[in-house]
Amino acid sequence: MRILLYSLLAIGLPAADWPQFRGPAGSGLCPNCGSLPTEFGPRKHVVWKTDLPDGKSSPVIIGDRLFLTAAEGDDLITMSLNRATGKLDWKQSVHAAKREFQHTLNHRAAPTVATDGKRVFTFFADFGLVAYDYAGKQQWQLPLGPFNSLHGVAASPLYADGKVILVSDQDTGGYIMAVNADSGTIAWKTPRDVSNGYATPVIYHPPKGPAQIIAPGSYQLTAYSVANGETLWFVRGLTCQPKSAPVIVGDTLYFNGWTVGNDDGQQVELPAFAEVLAAADADHDGKLSQAELPKPWQPTGTWRAIDLNRDGFLDAREWNLYRSRRASRNAAMAVKLGGRGDVTESHVQWRFEKSLPDVPSPLVFNDVVFLFRSGGIATTLNAKTGKVIKQARLTGALEDYYASPVGADGKVYIASQHGKVVVLRAAGEWEILAINDFDSEIYATPAIADNRLYIRTSNALYAIGN
Repeated sequence: MRILLYSLLAIGLPAADWPQFRGPAGSGLCPNCGSLPTEFGPRKHVVWKTDLPDGKSSPVIIGDRLFLTAAEGDDLITMSLNRATGKLDWKQSVHAAKREFQHTLNHRAAPTVATDGKRVFTFFADFGLVAYDYAGKQQWQLPLGPFNSLHGVAASPLYADGKVILVSDQDTGGYIMAVNADSGTIAWKTPRDVSNGYATPVIYHPPKGPAQIIAPGSYQLTAYSVANGETLWFVRGLTCQPKSAPVIVGDTLYFNGWTVGNDDGQQVELPAFAEVLAAADADHDGKLSQAELPKPWQPTGTWRAIDLNRDGFLDAREWNLYRSRRASRNAAMAVKLGGRGDVTESHVQWRFEKSLPDVPSPLVFNDVVFLFRSGGIATTLNAKTGKVIKQARLTGALEDYYASPVGADGKVYIASQHGKVVVLRAAGEWEILAINDFDSEIYATPAIADNRLYIRTSNALYAIGN
């Protein structure tokens, strides 16, 4: 089989690629990937295994290459592996002694690379953007930061129309930018007034007009022109800390957002900033300290989470974002693509608000939306109506989930934090086909290409196949 794959790649015959986070168009699907095993593990159906340095980025596959990132000390590493054998082709690094603040579940090498078929584009929050050609030669670098993010900047870059797209949502100074893929120069940069966004965007190619970047953020889903960064349309009502990546099927976008505290029925409409100042600003300095804020208006979480510039006070911007946060609700939703301006009332087709994932993105497979929540709760929804088809626990894998589901060969694969890869029949009335234990933590989303399932654990990359 290895000789056959080498031959196919060598003579340039088509090979399925997985060129970005969650594969083609960010869908999580490999519709023509052939047969994949149901039962496998670290010693079963392993085509090859390669030990890796520490990192949480997901595999990206194109041509005869497989790309990953990692970190060793102050070295931020980009690696190219041979797709057929898993052997290391090259390993390059940039040195970064600084450390951006990150949640313990985040990582210096968490964002997944993107590629345009000639170069690989890597983002490290501790450094910035770096581009390498497929021989491992650095083409350019664009230092970025420092960042001001509650849990650390985490979105992966994307490639579209000659540009590398990067969303950098922060408590202060957030933006979305496009960088020319050939030169590393900034093509455009658009501010985003977003405090806690961690989701990787998705690229939409409408039937007419330029490509769009659709980026979830705190309380709002926004579409931008790839050409110039212009804001095209938006949907209000997202949760405070979106982490899932959107999925596009036809002319519909599916998205899931969940934040702790938004399921407790404590959503409240707080008064406007001027009214709060009049009632609570005891020293009349035009700002609010935590001591001045009445108990009913106190944050449900930490003060740091709403004091975005970390000066000990709330100004008008911070209060307005906090006000939106207290009124927001968790939801999975379907949004009809297109329009101009605020399309919340006209384009949101349905919302579902129970037992939602925190980090895993939705998977839409055969007109069914698959959602996976920590604790091992799996939910399927009718993609057209949002109605629940089935909701039950993944018995035998009642664990936390941070990787996103992927689908191929009539099966759905979802990996738990503790290394159990659950295989489901890809149907609304799903059933568990197998639970495969790798006995090692998994945060990276698997990749699928050419009858292979590529699974990154805490210390290795496995190629699984029949």
